Amino acid sequence: MNWRKRYASKLMTAAEAVADVQSGQAITVALLDGMPPSLCTALSDRAPELEQVSVFHFVSAFPWFSHDAERGPERPPAFRQITPFVTGVDRAAVRDGKVEYLASGLWRAGRLPHGVGPFDYHLCTVSPPDAEGWCSFGSSVWLNPTYADNSRTIIAEVDERAIRTGGANRIHIDRIDRLVAGDAEVQGKVRAAMTRALERSEEEVAIAEVICTLVGFELVRDGDTVQIGTGAVSAALAPYLSHRHDLGIHTELLPGGIVDLIDQGVVTGARKTLHPGKVIATGVALIPREELDRIDGHPDFELYDFTYTDDINVLAQEERLVAVNNAMQVDLTGQVNGESVGPWPYTGPGGQMAFSLAAHQSKDGRCIIVLPASYTDGNERHSRIVASLDEGAPVTVPRSVVDNVVTEWGIATLRGKTLRERIGELIAIAHPDCQPQLREDAKRLYGWGF
Repeated sequence: MNWRKRYASKLMTAAEAVADVQSGQAITVALLDGMPPSLCTALSDRAPELEQVSVFHFVSAFPWFSHDAERGPERPPAFRQITPFVTGVDRAAVRDGKVEYLASGLWRAGRLPHGVGPFDYHLCTVSPPDAEGWCSFGSSVWLNPTYADNSRTIIAEVDERAIRTGGANRIHIDRIDRLVAGDAEVQGKVRAAMTRALERSEEEVAIAEVICTLVGFELVRDGDTVQIGTGAVSAALAPYLSHRHDLGIHTELLPGGIVDLIDQGVVTGARKTLHPGKVIATGVALIPREELDRIDGHPDFELYDFTYTDDINVLAQEERLVAVNNAMQVDLTGQVNGESVGPWPYTGPGGQMAFSLAAHQSKDGRCIIVLPASYTDGNERHSRIVASLDEGAPVTVPRSVVDNVVTEWGIATLRGKTLRERIGELIAIAHPDCQPQLREDAKRLYGWGF
């Protein structure tokens, strides 16, 4: 029987599904491909009649604040937004005070971060129910199970193309209160917009290739379990691991290329401590549909709640964990800013701190930070290896746990190095045009010559 007929009592329009949301209530929204565009649009359309609806979102792809300008300064905003991870959609709104930023970097399985929840509603995307009534969260599990456990009402938008995987990637139809048939065209536009937002220039691609070659050939070893962080450089790593053997994967957002590594016999998970033989992640996004279809139903892929995949208590059990993450800046002692431009959030810590700490503590593990050595603003070159982090910038990963920093100019080995040795290592991998100034800065700050 068609799922629409089977669950007709739960099926309604998006407008009907959010019609009883009231001012002052709290909702949470699934992220990335799990964001339900029809439900978000329907609730946003009610902005003129709502005030201070608390919206907790993570990696938002929807501009909840877009109606604020129409309300005038005398009325409170329709939606009070809180996010622990900023995107191009809400970056400016955080600066303007329209979106509140919640710094959360350590996660505990099944538990929400301090300061949010419980919720009146959870809005998410699911697959059609199977014959036994189970829906998949598709390629985006993220915090959906934890959100659902802490929400009074669950409203799900159905994506006919949502994939199914093993792990904890499902919710039974009995737990879903309202169903909305998704619009495939709208869902496709959302995915296309997210993909465009992460497109890289030819120079960025070339730099990522050099850095990933260094990481893949010099720092990742046979039998390691690898975490590949979200970002322009680290996400390109998979093709540069094809010469390795018996790799495992335990990561957050799964990048492209992992299915090929399984087919090549490179990723087997045979030496993993946890979930041997399985690729563990919480989401798959921004990869070609053909690759996503290969993951659909693949027995080696398991998706779990973000609070589990990124729980340091879980990660610390994995031997030979190698965490590869991006940075905005690294100072001359190894402190990492992976989330901010000065005081203003550009992304968020996500799971970077948890994976970095766990990898550094793991038996034979490594915490690896990757970044381009510099960037240009007009005709001026600026180093990403800096004397001190910008004023107001946070320390996403403390220097005491960073083992290696990699730019296109080489690898800095920091583990076991003194402060003077660290500074020398990091100046050596800065852009050559920036090294003289860094030597002057180091002498000014520390009184040492380099």
